[in-house]
Amino acid sequence: MTRGPAGRGPRFATRLLLAQSLVLVAGALTIWLVASAVGPSIFHDHLEQAGVAHSEEETQHVEEAFASALLISISVALVAAAAAALAVSWYFSRRIQRSIGHVAEASSQIAAGRYDTHVDDPGLGVEFATLAGSYNRLADRLEATEATRRQMLADLAHEMRTPLATIDAHLEALEDGVRHLDSETLTVLRSSTHRLRRLAEDVGAVSHAEEGNLPLDPRPLDAATVAATAVDAARDRFQSKGVRLNADLHPAGLVDVDADRIGQALGNLIDNALRHTPRGGSVTVSWRRVERWVQYAVADTGEGIAPEHLPHVFDRFYRVDTARDRHQGGSGIGLAIAKALIEAHGGGISATSAGPGHGSTFKVRLPPA
Repeated sequence: MTRGPAGRGPRFATRLLLAQSLVLVAGALTIWLVASAVGPSIFHDHLEQAGVAHSEEETQHVEEAFASALLISISVALVAAAAAALAVSWYFSRRIQRSIGHVAEASSQIAAGRYDTHVDDPGLGVEFATLAGSYNRLADRLEATEATRRQMLADLAHEMRTPLATIDAHLEALEDGVRHLDSETLTVLRSSTHRLRRLAEDVGAVSHAEEGNLPLDPRPLDAATVAATAVDAARDRFQSKGVRLNADLHPAGLVDVDADRIGQALGNLIDNALRHTPRGGSVTVSWRRVERWVQYAVADTGEGIAPEHLPHVFDRFYRVDTARDRHQGGSGIGLAIAKALIEAHGGGISATSAGPGHGSTFKVRLPPA
């Protein structure tokens, strides 16, 4: 008997074939017993109804001949049918075993870290096709997650390198007596540690949001009030840089949101617009009802975004010279946090731009309360 790995018992195909064999044997015995019990009595009744005159010995001989022929023919037919059924069962059992074996082997490959392993549709019905499709989607999802994890670790190391190098250089200069612990040095050290702390907070926020572990406390709120709060919180920063901050008011109704989280998302969009809008420029925050959505928009007259970079502006740590300059501040994941928070509320976010030098617009859509 073919046994599975590690002596865990017969393989699935063997078990399936044994089960089908037991069904065939039980069916054959049932047919044989029923035919033996019912056939001769029915034949005897027909002989009496026919009125054919036979002696008792002849009648007994005829009935015995009929019973023998009946049982022999039924036995031969049952053996032939069982053999054919077992052959078909063996064929399909082997096919099912191969299909399950492919899935098991592919699962082992995934466990070993090879996420590009896929399985083909075995052609055994909708259920097996669904299993193969679900498995392949799982493999693709794991591969994408692993790629994102590796990229995030690489980007995180890159983001940490600059402030850590700055801190290390200043500490070394202090030890060598090249610099003194004056206010300027403290400002540089404090700025670098603040950048590291903000990076840690932002990474934690976006990770929790994307994993669906971010606690939300949604409540029906006036859509205009949510946006106006975010605008008011940013006015001082805009005045300091000399950038106009405008609010375009339109009735939008209620939204069912967590005020703090949506305020954080809108605040990130407004801060992003401020970083990339030069002095004398303007940023306009608007909100209105669009079809069945409540739509917020943050439009600026700043640097703009090249078409090839638009699909990536919400990727973590993604930067380009014109749109996400590292030296302008920020951790590089503000837009990723905004996207994760918006999607956690069942909404969506998009970015458009006419190109470098023509500003950009970020639109947020949330379902109304």
